[in-house]
Amino acid sequence: MSEIDDLKAEIKKLSAKAMQAKMDLHDLSEELPINWPSIMGVAQKAHDAFSELEQKRATLKSLEVA
Repeated sequence: MSEIDDLKAEIKKLSAKAMQAKMDLHDLSEELPINWPSIMGVAQKAHDAFSELEQKRATLKSLEVA
């Protein structure tokens, strides 16, 4: 596999991870005020997942342009 194909496969996995983090955050918001102490942890996981996904997409874009 090429580097671009590997990166696309990784992005697909990261996208699924980010969507799960989004759903976890959404589910938590619907349950509030139950489990309110976990807001920061769940939000941080979502933030990290989307940040990593965005970085990989930018890397892919730069490789495709080059």
